[in-house]
Amino acid sequence: MKELWFETAAAAQEKESLLQQASKVCDATVEGAQAALVKGEGNVAVLEGFSSQSITKLKGEGKQVALRVAIRGKEDENQAVEAAELGADYIIIDCLDWRVIPLENLIAKTHGKSKLLAQVSNAEDARLVLEALELGTDGVLLKTSNPEELAKTVALIKDQTPKLELTHAKVLTTKPIGTGARVCVDTCDLMEQGEGILVGSQSAGLFLVEAEVHENPYVASRPFRVNAGSISMYTLGSLQNTRYLSEFKAGDEVIIVSKDGEVRKANVGRTKIEFRPLILVEAEVQGKTIKTILQNAETIRLVTPNGSTPVTDLKEGDEVVVHVAAKGGRHFGVSVPDEKVIEQ
Repeated sequence: MKELWFETAAAAQEKESLLQQASKVCDATVEGAQAALVKGEGNVAVLEGFSSQSITKLKGEGKQVALRVAIRGKEDENQAVEAAELGADYIIIDCLDWRVIPLENLIAKTHGKSKLLAQVSNAEDARLVLEALELGTDGVLLKTSNPEELAKTVALIKDQTPKLELTHAKVLTTKPIGTGARVCVDTCDLMEQGEGILVGSQSAGLFLVEAEVHENPYVASRPFRVNAGSISMYTLGSLQNTRYLSEFKAGDEVIIVSKDGEVRKANVGRTKIEFRPLILVEAEVQGKTIKTILQNAETIRLVTPNGSTPVTDLKEGDEVVVHVAAKGGRHFGVSVPDEKVIEQ
């Protein structure tokens, strides 16, 4: 779990309000030479400059220590690494000029020795440091007087993505329907077997289409890609909203889903629309029929309870993994639970 520490230089009345808000959602609040742990016991001594004697003395007294370092050059980076070797519990770094490279160096050199926190002033920078070198920092120290940035950073770090409820549907029929425009969604991520995106003709019932993760004699695997289906199919742009496949473009976010319902966000690298033979798949779940339209080829696979099956091999009675949404309609992708809608 990533940690969120908070510090502010706001005026007295505003500061009190912000600290009170932060104390409910952050792991620690920093004031001067102390970080008060919200989750956990006691305080952390915050050193504003490197001193091996101070670190050794405080650790000898059984105290938790955080070293705060402004990274201006290689010497500062080396001091942060030395502090980790001496047993500092936290290294708080502020990258003044170069942001990413020293951060990646310190992640590599301090990982497993000290918790590395990066000082940031907004949620956008927090996202950057949390994803650096894939592992990211162990957390951030958010220094701001803006309550909106606090709220956005809390949402980024502390709001855990829930699992998506998946179930099994029985295939009723498959039917080749001729040529149409289909969309390949190429992401900036790598997917594994059992992962893909949810696609369907109706927003209320979406099929889990597996990424192109399987090797075959004719085409190399492309684990960044989901050959997703007809341009008019729905998928999840977020856990709250659906989007048409035709709407996605480079830089957009799409939801990747595993066969166990675990979800994560990925960015779209590009979408590719081509005209290909299509196939209609109809399945029954919870007493209703749901449908999807996919490219009619062996490399397009639907996730099943025991793996995945090419759409060309599906037969009546086969089970596939689907997501069934709540009742109601949607207005521009937003759920309207009380709206009566008929989708066929």
